[in-house]
Amino acid sequence: MPQEKYCLGCELANKKLPVYVVYEDEYVTCILDHAPFNDGHTLILPKKHFKEVEELNVDTANAIMKASILVSKAIKLLYKPDGITICQNGGIFNELTHYHMHIVPRYENQSFADFYLEDETENDNKVKNLRDVMLKLQEAIYAVK
Repeated sequence: MPQEKYCLGCELANKKLPVYVVYEDEYVTCILDHAPFNDGHTLILPKKHFKEVEELNVDTANAIMKASILVSKAIKLLYKPDGITICQNGGIFNELTHYHMHIVPRYENQSFADFYLEDETENDNKVKNLRDVMLKLQEAIYAVK
């Protein structure tokens, strides 16, 4: 896959920009979303450039799934959500132009459509807490490993 000249996803996955890393391995970096839907909202990004899911190689795809299981377990331990939404946006909906998977804790009173609606005041409060959330989630990931 030829990499685009500049890829924000590659920059984030390889920690060339400030990120809140909750887990990483040889293939992926798991970071907190900069505008979280709920505390614990995590992005899984491959360290190599892939734009779409069908471009992933087997090792990277397996690492993404392994990380999604680990992060999901940690989120459940830490936040006790009513469920977790795992999703990936492709094509014109992939704002990063780099494959990434969202792991989002959700609660009974939140409809799926709420995931796409932003409450800027609430988001600002969540952004202020990212460092605390990162530390708690790192600890929970260690506990479920």
